[in-house]
Amino acid sequence: MKKWEKQTMKIAALGAMALTLAGCATAKSSSSQGNNPGKTIKIGVNMELSGSAAGYGEQQKQGIQLAVKKINKSGGIKVGGTKKKIQLVIRDNKTSNTTAASVAAQLVNNDKVVAVVGPATTSAGTAAIPNMTKAAVPSVSPSATDPDYTLQKSGKVQKYIFRACYQNNFQGATAATFVTKNLKAKRVAILTDNSRDYGTGLTKAFKKQYRGTVVSSQTFQEGDKDFNAILTALKHKKIDAIYAPGYYSEIGLIVKQARQAGIKAPIVGSDGMADAKLAQIAGKSNATNVYYTTPFSTKASATNKVASKFMSAYKAKYGSTAPTFSALAYDSVYMIKAAIEKEGSANSVKIADGLAKLKNFKGVTGTTTIDKQHNPEKTISIEQLTNGVVSKVYNVK
Repeated sequence: MKKWEKQTMKIAALGAMALTLAGCATAKSSSSQGNNPGKTIKIGVNMELSGSAAGYGEQQKQGIQLAVKKINKSGGIKVGGTKKKIQLVIRDNKTSNTTAASVAAQLVNNDKVVAVVGPATTSAGTAAIPNMTKAAVPSVSPSATDPDYTLQKSGKVQKYIFRACYQNNFQGATAATFVTKNLKAKRVAILTDNSRDYGTGLTKAFKKQYRGTVVSSQTFQEGDKDFNAILTALKHKKIDAIYAPGYYSEIGLIVKQARQAGIKAPIVGSDGMADAKLAQIAGKSNATNVYYTTPFSTKASATNKVASKFMSAYKAKYGSTAPTFSALAYDSVYMIKAAIEKEGSANSVKIADGLAKLKNFKGVTGTTTIDKQHNPEKTISIEQLTNGVVSKVYNVK
């Protein structure tokens, strides 16, 4: 009996050891989580292709497709000793946070992509984060500018979330410095789109940095058409400049109506204005003495070989000058390519590791280094419009 008990205990001990070893093996295999490539490298696109932000989404899709076409033409992305071509999986999030979240789930779970470009907006991108994180698949947003986008509520970085654009706080602070030093504006009026975090975030950063007097601070909503009441009130105040962060759809009308009201003060805004449609809405003659911060300037990029080639390719393909959002999206694809080649792997977790280590990446929008909070450190430009055309560029580091 004792002999049988000893044998039983020995078998039990060996079984427990086997389970422990199995547990170790399971733990080890879980470290190689995420999605892996097949014959191709699947990159998803979670983009606003319809809805209120479709104009930006379409521009970004064009930049993405142009980058993929060029990469595939050269044989693809080098992974170890072989090259794999990119297969794009494009889905429309319809400028809806709920849809952006479900698109993220489809891309990572059904399509098995190893990385995602997009969404374009901070709100849609934030909605997609839980599904991206759960699947351990990185995303690079070309244009989500809210400072907290890449951070958890605790302040820790979101492991799988990156961006190609700089944050609102940097952009707003740069505008404030420019207004003070370059325009010598001691008294400003602020018009804020308070229906989006984009506008309110930029205004907050501007006010924090600006050392002059804010004479008036007014708000408007997405879709507003008539700004005459606000502008008439401003006309009777002594102002040296107007800071109006927002998108070209509303800012174009503000510029038009301000000039029609006889307000000649400089109007300064943000990268949401960096589109030819601004001058179309405002009217070319009205779009004078207008400035905006931007990560990509066609004039400033003329001496950048990477940017020059991109602009030529874009012009040949689409018949127009490359907009900022196409340039940022183009760079987003190449950031993923650089991460894969750095790590020698197209496993999604490894791509995230490579993106976090990205340094001195030579892109269309300048030389980029990703910081600890997954934000790009890069040069910012301010473009000046005269008669609807970029007449001067100010580079700010």
